[in-house]
Order: sequence, then C-alpha cells, then structure tokens
Amino acid sequence: MDCLCSSGIIRFTKMRPRNTIEALKAIGVTEVVLAINYQPEVMLNFLKEFEQKLGIKITCSQETEPLGTAGPLALARDKLIDDSGEPFFVLNSDVINEYPLKEMMEFHKSHGGEASIMVTKVDEPSKYGVVVMDDTSGKVEKFVEKPKIFVGNKINAGIYLLNPSVLDRIELKPTSIEKEVFPKIAAEKQLYAMVLPGFWMDIGQPKDYITGLRLYLDSLRKKSSFKLAKGSHILGNVLVDESAVIGEGCLIGPDVAIGPGCEIEPGVRLSHCTVMRGVRIKKHACISCSIIGWHSTVGRWTRIENMTILGEDVHIGDEVYSNGGVVLPHKEIKSSILKPEIVM
Repeated sequence: MDCLCSSGIIRFTKMRPRNTIEALKAIGVTEVVLAINYQPEVMLNFLKEFEQKLGIKITCSQETEPLGTAGPLALARDKLIDDSGEPFFVLNSDVINEYPLKEMMEFHKSHGGEASIMVTKVDEPSKYGVVVMDDTSGKVEKFVEKPKIFVGNKINAGIYLLNPSVLDRIELKPTSIEKEVFPKIAAEKQLYAMVLPGFWMDIGQPKDYITGLRLYLDSLRKKSSFKLAKGSHILGNVLVDESAVIGEGCLIGPDVAIGPGCEIEPGVRLSHCTVMRGVRIKKHACISCSIIGWHSTVGRWTRIENMTILGEDVHIGDEVYSNGGVVLPHKEIKSSILKPEIVM
C-alpha cells in the first residue's frame, strides 16, 4: 500500500512528519510519496534516517508549478498505482491527530465506495466548508462552503483513502480535490465520511502549531506515556529526543518538544515551545510559547516569549529579549526585539 503526503514544509520537529510516517508504517504502508514544490534533496536528506529506521520507502514528487490539492496525485500517478489495485492514503501534513488509519481501512472496505474521507466536528462550522452526510451510513451528500445557516458541524479533516480509479478523475493541472473532485464523487454516491475520533488540529500557523503540540503530547500521555520524558526537571508533558543533552538545574515543561542533537545548558527554563534539531540553548535562558528553528543558538540569560519564531541557523546573543519576533533564517540578533515584528 502506498501513501501520498501532501506537504509544504515538513521539517517541523519530531512530531511532524515522523509520527505520521510511523502511523502509516504500522498499518502496512510500504512507500510514502511526499508532494512538494521545492528542495526535494533537503527533505530527503532530513527523512533518510526515518526511512532507514522505520524500513519504509520515502520518495518525493516535485511540482514545477503549483498544482493545488489534487494535481499532485496526477503527477505521482505512477508511484501510487500498482498491480494490486489497493487503495492509497492521502494526508495533509498541516494537520495533527491520532491517525486512526486501521479503522479507516476497515471503514473503507465496509462501504464499498470509491473514496473515504475523515471528518472532524467543530464548534463554529460557519468558518469552514461543511460536509453534509448521513450519520448512519457515512455517505456524503454534499459540501457547503462557510454556511450562513446551520447545515452540520463536520468538516474535512485532511485524511483520505482513495481507490486508484479516483486518479482517472484528475488531470495534470491545478485542481482542488475538495472543490472539484470530491463533489463529483459524492454526486455519484461513491464518497463516504468517517468521523475522526480524538483530537484534530490544523497546525499551519505557528500559534496553532503550539496548540497542536499540546494536544499531541496529551494524546501520548493517554496512549504511549512511556515516550514522554521523566525526571525531577520535567514538568507536565515533554518529548525529548534520545540524542539531546540537558544540563543540571533545568526546568522543562509543560508542553515542550526537544529535537535530535540539541544541547540545553544548565539552568535553562523551557515551556510551551518546540526546540528543533541541533539547537543550542545557553545557560539560564528562558523560552516560552515559541518555536526555535533547527541549528539555532540562544544566548545566556536570554528571554524569548510571545510566539517568537526563529528560522534555521539564527543566533541570538546573550541577555537579549524577544517579544514575538519572527526572525528569518541565517540571522544574528544582538539587540532586543521589544514588540512583535519580522526581522529580515
């Protein structure tokens, strides 16, 4: 079985895309195809360790022009179809959830339709495109974009299981699977929806990513608590890569993810943040509600907070304060950022 992961930026810590790939591997997927539009060599180098460790083939399908959400499937057609005729998964990498893929496979087999989508319930459906469906059979009746009157509270969760025949409906051109392909399949009564159990979060924006991290760590606590860090220096749910080094006198958590090869020096305080691969945080720095990009450095006694985002290879000096700064890659910051702004 194959899988196409539609992705823009996937290098976003251990949580993404590793847990997605692990979930796919667990239900028998043998190859993951990443639909990307730039720098395939960078992504493949980053994911090579996952490929070797998990024993799953990872390849890239690169767009030369934006193809929307359906066009990449046509581009990757040869990678998705084999002699078995088995369905394939399509996942949006900008969402995080518990990936009940085995249950989705069983659901897909049970209804016999051409395509299955996962839906999730939301409190304010008027902000989204709503999936109107039969609650008993799961058969999708129609889609209503940002309804002004209540027609339902279920929205597309960005996880699909499709028969190969769906590819015959998609041309190699910019196409929306949500607005052009799925409505036609629904009109032929061949589209079914399964309600996603557990949490769901669109993590395409930094503040939503931090919320998604919290939900993911909460899920780990309930289902796989052995993966979470333990110790007198750990507060709440914390995920630490085995290769990271944490000094004495640190207080880490809650809701923190620390990536591979990180060095956290003594006396550091971390909460509600992600620290990506290869980051060095020097003594007595304090970081909260922020994302620290891979191979960056945070100086001694520096304070970073209020959704500060550091790109790759950013170096923050000693005793610097950042209040919501967004720093683009390969920058050195020696003075404080006193209000939210982009540093180019």
